[in-house]
Amino acid sequence: MTQQLRFIQVGTGGFGGYWCSKVLPAIVHELGAARLVAAVDINPQAHQNIISNVGIDPSRCYTDLRQALEENPCDFVVIVLPAHLHEYAVDLALEFECDILMEKPVSDSMESSCRVYRKVKRAGRKLAVTYSHRFDQDKQTLQQYVQSGLYGRLHYLIGRFTSNNRSAVNDPREYAHHHYLISSAVHQFDIIRSITGSNAKTVYTQSWNPQWAPFKEHSTALVQMEMENGVRVFFEGSKSNATQLNGWSNDYFRAECEFGTLELDRRKLVARSDLGFPHPRTAELPLLEQKHWTHTWLMKMFIDWVNGGEAPPNHLEDNMQCTALQYAAIESGLTGKLVDVQQFLQQHLGRVQQV
Repeated sequence: MTQQLRFIQVGTGGFGGYWCSKVLPAIVHELGAARLVAAVDINPQAHQNIISNVGIDPSRCYTDLRQALEENPCDFVVIVLPAHLHEYAVDLALEFECDILMEKPVSDSMESSCRVYRKVKRAGRKLAVTYSHRFDQDKQTLQQYVQSGLYGRLHYLIGRFTSNNRSAVNDPREYAHHHYLISSAVHQFDIIRSITGSNAKTVYTQSWNPQWAPFKEHSTALVQMEMENGVRVFFEGSKSNATQLNGWSNDYFRAECEFGTLELDRRKLVARSDLGFPHPRTAELPLLEQKHWTHTWLMKMFIDWVNGGEAPPNHLEDNMQCTALQYAAIESGLTGKLVDVQQFLQQHLGRVQQV
C-alpha cells in the first residue's frame, strides 16, 4: 500500500500560478495522491494563487525556501521557478533529502544542467522534469501509431512550431527568454525523441534573427537531426513570423512511414497512403482517451515512482539527452558546424565529474 507523500510547492507566481490552478487541485483533492504541506514564492502576493485554489493555510506560505524546508518535513518538492534558479533550489532540496519534480529545463546552461545531474546522482535522489507537451493527448497518439508498426518503419519526421511573439517584447535589451531554442523548442525536441524512439546522434542548426524581430538573440531556427536509430528529422521554428501556424499545444508533425504518412496538425491526426488496401487513402485517426494528461499525469507518475513504482519516462537520465540536444543545437547555430550530440553530452559531464 502506498503512502500519501508530503510536498512543498516552490513557485506560485508566473507559471507557478498555472500549477496552482490546474495541476495541484487535481493531485491534492481529486486524486488524493499527495499532501501539500507548504508553498514558497518570493512575492507574497503570489501566495494567493495557492491559497485560493488549493486551500493551504496562509501560515504555510513562505518567501524563503530554506525556512519552509526547515519547518515542514516533506518527501519531495515541486520546483516551478525561472531556469537560472533551478540549481539553487535543487541544492536546498538535496540538503533536506527531498526528491524533486521540476519544470523544464534542467537549468539555464549545459554546465549547470550537468552539475545538477551529478549532484542528484551523488545524493541518490529521484528527479523528474516536466516536459509536458510530449505527454499531451495528440502527441501521445501520434507516438503510439508510429511505434505500433501499423504503418511500417519510420522514414523521417518533419516538425514545425511557428508563431508571432513580437509584441511580447517591450524592451529587447531586457528580454530574458533570449534564444528560441531555449525558450520554446526544447518541448519539440522532446517530442521528436519520443516519436522517433531514439536519442539524437547529430544536429545541424541555422539560427538567426530577422531585421524586424525585437529579440536579443536568435528567434528563428531550422534544425536538421540524425537520430541514433537512423531516422532523419527536420524542424522549423520561429517566434518572429507574421502568422501563428502552429503554436503552443497546436503542434505540427508529419511522420513519413513505410506504408503511409501520419500528419498531426492542430490536434487533428490524419493518415494518408497511395499504396491501397489495407491502408486507406485518407483517414482521420481517433486520439487516445484518458482522464489526465500533461502536468497532472506527469506528477502522478512521479509520485508513484517515489512510492516505489517504475521510473517515469521524464526522469533526469532521459532529460539529459533532451538537454544535450537543446544546447548542442544552439552551439551548432552559433558555430555553423555539425555537432555530435552524444560527444557533446559526455564532454560536458566530464568537466563536472568532481562536483
